[in-house]
Amino acid sequence: MQPVSQLNFREVLRVPEVRRLWIAQIVSIFGDFLAVFAVFSLVTFELHGTPTQVSMILVSYLAPLAIISPVAGVFVDKWNVKWTMIASDLIRAVLVLVLVVVKPNLTVIYGTFLALSSVSSFFVPAQSVAVKAIAPAAGLMAVNALMSQAIQGSQIISPAVSGLLVQWFGATSCFLFDSFSFLFSAAMVMSIAIRRESAPGAAAGSILSSLLQGFRFIFTNSAISFVMISMTAGMFAVRCFGALLSVYVRDVLLSTAALFGILNSLIGIGMITGTQMIHRFAAKISKERMVIYGLTGMGVAVFFTAVFGVVATTAIGMLALGFGAAQIFIPAQTLLQQETPPEMLGRVSSSLMSLLAVSQVVAMFVAGPVAERAGIRNLYFGSAAMLVTIGLVGFAQLRKPKAAAVGA
Repeated sequence: MQPVSQLNFREVLRVPEVRRLWIAQIVSIFGDFLAVFAVFSLVTFELHGTPTQVSMILVSYLAPLAIISPVAGVFVDKWNVKWTMIASDLIRAVLVLVLVVVKPNLTVIYGTFLALSSVSSFFVPAQSVAVKAIAPAAGLMAVNALMSQAIQGSQIISPAVSGLLVQWFGATSCFLFDSFSFLFSAAMVMSIAIRRESAPGAAAGSILSSLLQGFRFIFTNSAISFVMISMTAGMFAVRCFGALLSVYVRDVLLSTAALFGILNSLIGIGMITGTQMIHRFAAKISKERMVIYGLTGMGVAVFFTAVFGVVATTAIGMLALGFGAAQIFIPAQTLLQQETPPEMLGRVSSSLMSLLAVSQVVAMFVAGPVAERAGIRNLYFGSAAMLVTIGLVGFAQLRKPKAAAVGA
């Protein structure tokens, strides 16, 4: 399939519904990151949490995404998407206030994050359906890129802002802003007209039969299966880096926390740069090839980082890692939205979200012990080999139809 002409960011932002959902995403995600970093600061510096207790914050948020998401997708395919998003925002706005009205302790924090994540399990696939519904056909890639860019930008800016707010006004200020951000998002979604495509009988069937129907579609559709594998592998590699980059900086680069912070920012900068260029690539390269090139590029970046073990090459590797990740996640998300029937998009999106959450949890539990036994650089070499291998397999699969066509 030849790539079609793609709309750019400016063109899709002229669509009022896209612009409002994007603004809602920026404010809501920024509020989320403020609250998350405030909680990490609170547990680390005020509650004097152990490394295990600190890491359990992320685990408590990822666990419901991994477990609840597939079932949540069944309901998203049955419910009104707009009101699902609004209700999710309003519920989360109230849940965050628990951290304000109740003196935070580890039990309260873990419980709040479990609840927030459970509700987010419904919001995220509903948003994916909404993006497909409001985006112009030729602008779906650009809209997904804008949504991704909101996350990346917030991830770079919010740690510094959160640190200042916690220092000046306390962690409560971050929680209050996060609650406001959910209310703001709900108000923006309320103003958007979402006309979702549907199919006769889409809402019929039991929860179990609907869930199995979604799984059957995923496993029998080669494009969707490839998207799932690609994004899961990419997320696993990124999380391995995120979990052990500080150790790599300390033990291999023999440097300090300042460099650790800079390298994290470079990953985000690489992703933003890749996102800015995504629509140019999409005009010349198919989404499947972009994903394959992104996987291979990430593998090369990981290998390049590990093989030299110096600051300069690590910085280049971090930029390349972020750039490659953008080439995976955005085209893959767009391909998933285009290839999935409208009546199944909630289930398929939520299944992907579940896999991504599982891959992150596995990475956090596996990376440490493997690095301790085999060495962190060998762990990185293994991650690089996995990414390149998946990319090569994907490239071989992509060539099969052409070879068959030539021989016919």
